Amino acid sequence: MKLERHLVMFVKAPRLGAVKTRLAADIGMIEAWRFYRASVAGTLHRLGRDRRWRCWLCVTPDRFAYAWPRRLPRLPQGRGDLGARMGRVLHNMPTGPVIIIGGDIPEIDAPDIAQAFRELKRHDMVFGPASDGGYWLIGARRRPPPPGLFRNVRWSSRHALADTMANLGPRCRTALLRQHDDIDTGGDYRRWRAGKPTSHGIAHR
Repeated sequence: MKLERHLVMFVKAPRLGAVKTRLAADIGMIEAWRFYRASVAGTLHRLGRDRRWRCWLCVTPDRFAYAWPRRLPRLPQGRGDLGARMGRVLHNMPTGPVIIIGGDIPEIDAPDIAQAFRELKRHDMVFGPASDGGYWLIGARRRPPPPGLFRNVRWSSRHALADTMANLGPRCRTALLRQHDDIDTGGDYRRWRAGKPTSHGIAHR
């Protein structure tokens, strides 16, 4: 039996002043809010209707989880740091490979997601690295994922990806996708507007 593929998109309710606060400090609250709304809408347009996977929205704050398009199944993110919230999703989704992405990386496209699912056919975990040391995608071949996957991860730092991968057991087969960068600062935003996304090849370990 072929297992269903699950793509989970972590999003914040697009409230003015509550999204992309670091970016807003550089380019202004309204422009950052417009960017986030457009990025989420564009990502949903590119990925949400693809029949190769089932797309879920995982929303914070929880009370906004059911204010999004009714055509997509929605989940509240719940409490805790990012690791706690992603860990619940990886543990509780229906059977089948699971991939998690954010909504604020406008360069993610369907070939990226298809490649990630292909990697999960022969690897246990897959990551999409960012140049700041974090990651724009994480995926697991089966649930539950490796125990302690997000233990002591230093989120929002250059160590996030390295810390997460350090928690994988020695037998965990891992794939890395091409690099995409978060749009977190005015410099990121200007480079993105100039049409200079960063892209690298795939590496395995």
